Amino acid sequence: MHGDWGEHSAMTHHNAFIIEVAGRSAGIVVAERGGFTFFASDWTFKDMDRRIYRRVDHAERAARRVLAARGAPA
Repeated sequence: MHGDWGEHSAMTHHNAFIIEVAGRSAGIVVAERGGFTFFASDWTFKDMDRRIYRRVDHAERAARRVLAARGAPA
């Protein structure tokens, strides 16, 4: 995820990432103590909503599995 936070922003590191699977925005993960919390932006991924993943790529893999289980190409 790339954002223009401006030069006066307190944000110095990326702490939120967009998860896209097969051209669909599944949601975002937000860095928190102990991992990344997933927030679904597409109701297809509702079962992942508010789950905590150890790494960003773990959330992405989980989203791919959700689409695969639905028969959609991931």
